[in-house]
Amino acid sequence: MNFIFISPQFPHTYWSFCDRLHRNGVNVLGIGDSPYDSLEPALKRALTEYYRVDSLEDYNQVFRAVAFFSFKYGKIDWLESNNEYWLEQDARLRTDFHITTGADLNEVACFKSKSAMKAYYAKAGVPTARCHKITTEAAAKEFLQTVGYPVIVKPDNGVGASATYKLENEEDRIRFFENLPTVPYVMEEFVEGDICSYDAITDSHCQPLFESMTVWPPSIMDIVNKKLDLAYYTAAEVPEALAKAGRATVQAFGARSRFVHLEFFRLTKARPGLGNVGDFVGLEVNMRPAGGYTPDMMNYAHSTDVYQIWADMVTCDRRCLPDSPYHHYCVYASRRDCYRYVHSHEEILARYGNQIVMCERMPEIMSAAMGNQMYTAHAADFAAAQEFIRFVHEKV
Repeated sequence: MNFIFISPQFPHTYWSFCDRLHRNGVNVLGIGDSPYDSLEPALKRALTEYYRVDSLEDYNQVFRAVAFFSFKYGKIDWLESNNEYWLEQDARLRTDFHITTGADLNEVACFKSKSAMKAYYAKAGVPTARCHKITTEAAAKEFLQTVGYPVIVKPDNGVGASATYKLENEEDRIRFFENLPTVPYVMEEFVEGDICSYDAITDSHCQPLFESMTVWPPSIMDIVNKKLDLAYYTAAEVPEALAKAGRATVQAFGARSRFVHLEFFRLTKARPGLGNVGDFVGLEVNMRPAGGYTPDMMNYAHSTDVYQIWADMVTCDRRCLPDSPYHHYCVYASRRDCYRYVHSHEEILARYGNQIVMCERMPEIMSAAMGNQMYTAHAADFAAAQEFIRFVHEKV
């Protein structure tokens, strides 16, 4: 089997995907824009060959790299980056080279557009916030008369909380339209709730081989825009209501043979037409693994190896690793260099040293959302996870 992995060097933990494929006997071919000498040793060992391009943004360069591998190694069976930023390019390459093991351009369109997602949630029977594609200011005013303030405005095709804003009043609306972005935007009614993601690895029939839940702050948008400290956790179990909504959403989108990260609101305030406190409401789909080191947190929480489960899905369309009986919480808490904290780095390590599973500086490109210095630890239960967050984040 020939598998082309796009940008295998970023995020740097993605070497694990290539490593598990290699262990399964796959011919792993990498295309990236980093010099070969800068690749991690483990990634070099996993790759049969690496083709460096000057820029992954240049489709012609990447196309030529795929053509070279196709000429040298024969038919390409899979092509994937597992990266939100490259989903459309991945799909275009699959379409151009007749690679049928992943989404093509038409399928990716519904994955990426926040407005287009609504119809698929409806098909799944999952309620979603009302949404308006911003065309004119007059149409936006009419939508606001229906849903009221506050509302969220965000790019229709965007990654994470980038360029996402909360409009609280008429003054905010006027300011937004005075500086209206050139890219398509949507306006969505504001929903009060925790963000819970349904993370899964699906087989070729859209059936989950692995399921997990991660609970995020109520507003990643505020984390980015207001430079707040970030904390989130991967839970030991998936609530049945979330699993039911997640599975239905996977089927509706036809999300086959991939890692998925589906975001839901768990309502903290009842909303007419959406549900009662505790109900799950669809937010958006992401047809790739959760960001940052969340896949590793899933490993620690479930005592498993999601990279191996994913590789087994690729090579034999089933799960080979048994489910472990040892489940925990895994909690992430990060700090920003611009703040002063009560407890020093050394105090954190001294108190939680036996529980900390990851501790490192975050790459600058990820620091706006993920913080500058991160600590990730095991926690026996929810209370222990919250205490870890409090200790790390307590400020002077």
